[in-house]
Amino acid sequence: MAADTGALIERVSRDPEFRDLERRRSRFAWTLTLIMVVIYFGFVLTVAFAPAILARPLVEGGVTTLGIPLGIGVILTAFVLTGLYVRRANTDFDATTERIIERLK
Repeated sequence: MAADTGALIERVSRDPEFRDLERRRSRFAWTLTLIMVVIYFGFVLTVAFAPAILARPLVEGGVTTLGIPLGIGVILTAFVLTGLYVRRANTDFDATTERIIERLK
């Protein structure tokens, strides 16, 4: 059984459709990563070099500053991007992988 599994893994790894899937999955993951890095470091660099922007109150005389909703936005963006990846992985990527494995068995 282990030999069968090893042979199947070898066939799948050489399959052009699987290689295309790997490229698409990698490109999608790196795109989401880049989006999150830009948002996160944009926020951190604003904290470091332009804290006055984040210190502005949301409303005149209010105590909640612009930094609070922006910080929450950074966190929520991470959840949303993770959800997008999981959704696509569970629908597109997993279905394609299963189809390839079934075809090559």
